[in-house]
Amino acid sequence: MRDLIKRALSADPLAIAKLITLVENGGEEKIEVLRELYPFMGKAHYIGITGAPGVGKSTLIDKLISQLRSEGSRVGVIAVDPSSPFTGGAFLGDRLRMQRHATDPGVFIRSMGSRGALGGLAKATADVSKVLDACGFDYVIVETVGAGQNEVDIIKTADTVILVLVPGLGDDVQIIKAGIMEIGDIFVINKSDKDGAQRLAKEVEMWMEFGYKDKNWKPPVVMTIAEDGTGVDKLVAEIKRHVSYLRESGEIKIRRKSRVLEEINLALEEVLQKHVNRVVGEETLNNYVDLILEGKLDLYTVVEEIVTKIIRT
Repeated sequence: MRDLIKRALSADPLAIAKLITLVENGGEEKIEVLRELYPFMGKAHYIGITGAPGVGKSTLIDKLISQLRSEGSRVGVIAVDPSSPFTGGAFLGDRLRMQRHATDPGVFIRSMGSRGALGGLAKATADVSKVLDACGFDYVIVETVGAGQNEVDIIKTADTVILVLVPGLGDDVQIIKAGIMEIGDIFVINKSDKDGAQRLAKEVEMWMEFGYKDKNWKPPVVMTIAEDGTGVDKLVAEIKRHVSYLRESGEIKIRRKSRVLEEINLALEEVLQKHVNRVVGEETLNNYVDLILEGKLDLYTVVEEIVTKIIRT
């Protein structure tokens, strides 16, 4: 393991890929990997890119990679694809769109299936992001599934959230009602050469006048055409401006503190579930379920009994 980690920290793509696989598989090896990498984390800036299917997120990321690489930055990408509810498999099409970067040693792209996780991310996304961070990537870009208004989990992983909209997909109607609008740090109107792009941009700006009037950061609206790279340089400039704002205002510490607290809670849930499975067991747990359904015990009494058993073990 130590040799594998040493190679990954030296930017060996095969070693990085193997570490990510260990992290995705979970268990004790995941914990060991993250413990060893912990001293090297915290330097990367995490960018989340979300939006409905068909808005051109993958094409936009492809152009973002090119722009950031031209400036000398190393870029890691995690593209989360929807998994089949029947086979658990994922199409993983995002890697195909970014294939031209495959031979660039300064770029690492990993596709992940969501495996049924809600919120647009795979369960291991945050941990895989940490691996790329520790391995020296300046930017870690996370692309969500893009399944609609439940993409809000990205705010728990990213420092900068980019929400991509396009004219003609009903985004102008969703602006008023969709909670997803509230998580954006930067709004991108992609395919801005299409009819309705300027109107959509104005509606987003009008919405922000109401939704962001009491906040220090007013999200910019960037017009892009990802297919030919138009506006991507402006998007990178706005990302860097947001990075500066986060650091100068101290907001980056607040966001990362909230993220760590969330991670602690999730880790506690995972560890406690393991203890429940070990101490209580499936048969006893099913007996508790029957007692609740029969009205002989209530939920909270059952939980207290389980916790008491764990403490005594």
